[in-house]
Amino acid sequence: MPLAIVVGSLLLFVVGAHVGRGIANLLSVGWWEFPDRADLFTSLPGLLEGDAGAGLTATHPMVAPAIVLWVCIAAVELAILGLVVAGIRAGLRLWGPSRVQGVATRVEAERLLGWSRLRRHAAIVRPDLYGKGRGQA
Repeated sequence: MPLAIVVGSLLLFVVGAHVGRGIANLLSVGWWEFPDRADLFTSLPGLLEGDAGAGLTATHPMVAPAIVLWVCIAAVELAILGLVVAGIRAGLRLWGPSRVQGVATRVEAERLLGWSRLRRHAAIVRPDLYGKGRGQA
C-alpha cells in the first residue's frame, strides 16, 4: 500500500507539471494543450528547463515565458502537495496506529443511550472528542 501511495503521488506531480504548463500557456498566449500519454515522462526534462512547448504535438508560434511557466508549475505542485498531505493525514487518522478503536458512531450511541444519558457520559462514550483535556482552550 505505501508503494502505491508513493507511485500515485509521483504520477500526480508529473501530471501537475503538465497542468501547470497548460495554465501558463493559457494565461500567457491563450491556448491550452496537454501532451499525449507517451510524452508525459519524456517531455518532463524539457518542461522543467523552461520550454513550455516540450512534448506537445502541435507547433505553436508562441509559448509561455519560462518564469510564468515555473510560477504556474510551482502553484499547481503546491496545491497537489497540500492535497496529498491532507489525504495522508486523513488516512492515518482513520487507519493509522494512533486511531481510536472501539468507539461508537453517533447513531449507535444515540440509539443505545439516548440524548440525555449520551450528554452526561460524553467523555466515556467519545473520549477522543470529550475526554480529559479536550475542549479546553
